[in-house]
Amino acid sequence: MTPEEYATTVHAIEEEIGKVIVGQRELVRAVLLGLLCEGHVLLEGVPGLGKTLLLRTLGEALAVEFGRIQFTPDLMPADIVGTNVLQEGTFRFHEGPVFANVVLADEVNRATPKTQSALLEAMQERRVTLGGATHPLPRPFFVMATQNPLEMEGTYPLPEAQLDRFLFKVHVPFPNTEDLTSILQRTTTDEAPSVDALADAQALKAMLGLVRQVPAASHLLRYVSALVGASHPEYADALPLVSRYVRYGASPRAGQAMVLGGKARALVDGRLNLAADDVRAVAHLSIRHRLVLGYEAAADGVAADAIIDEILAAYPAPAVED
Repeated sequence: MTPEEYATTVHAIEEEIGKVIVGQRELVRAVLLGLLCEGHVLLEGVPGLGKTLLLRTLGEALAVEFGRIQFTPDLMPADIVGTNVLQEGTFRFHEGPVFANVVLADEVNRATPKTQSALLEAMQERRVTLGGATHPLPRPFFVMATQNPLEMEGTYPLPEAQLDRFLFKVHVPFPNTEDLTSILQRTTTDEAPSVDALADAQALKAMLGLVRQVPAASHLLRYVSALVGASHPEYADALPLVSRYVRYGASPRAGQAMVLGGKARALVDGRLNLAADDVRAVAHLSIRHRLVLGYEAAADGVAADAIIDEILAAYPAPAVED
């Protein structure tokens, strides 16, 4: 598949999703970039913004198996990964909903840490171990988890080590007036748009493999390293905003996310080369959930995105290539 064919396929998938999801082009693109990297995406937004509908529509457009897990306080690990059932004198493994190509973990912060860990272990290892037997998950395997920033009482926020396993964190914005009007027009009639399947699991696997083949120049890898390093307050030349508000900077996984996400973005743009603009375009998605801010940030109303903006302004794209 050439970069041009790659870009054409992705844009066609975006158009199919657009039949159901009104607006939200940046959200759809961010989710697709995460999928193309075979990384997992955490979506944060208030209820009713179409997060569940987006992933279900994505599964239809890709003709892959879709699974949905509604996280609740009484959800058990076996409800996610499956369990061994005694049948005719033999224990047989019954797969849980995590055994799908595209999995929605809805309101992941409402389940207990033990149950969250069961999902996050499957995300990391891409397999399930039960009763001494290992069961590989299907490939491709993509998890989109959602959490509601409101009604935090009775929830179990994901620890930083578990947040780090998500490739991207995406904020789901409220639609503007024009998009909201279109949503009302589409959802208050009995006409349901149909979505055509444009790629199957095999085609998607080939697209995933192409992402890692995109070359990355050494000066761009150093640039990504500089951006990640700039998020750490203990660095000698740390920015004042970082020194004041950041307790712990981003992990190396932030750099991996920027490189892989940038490669996927280059392919979606029809290019077989990573550019600095690709890296900068996915910086917020890659870093925002990996910064641990201090109490001063909350008191002063400073969010992670503002700190990332400061880092990007202080570290412009490199002008000279090796």
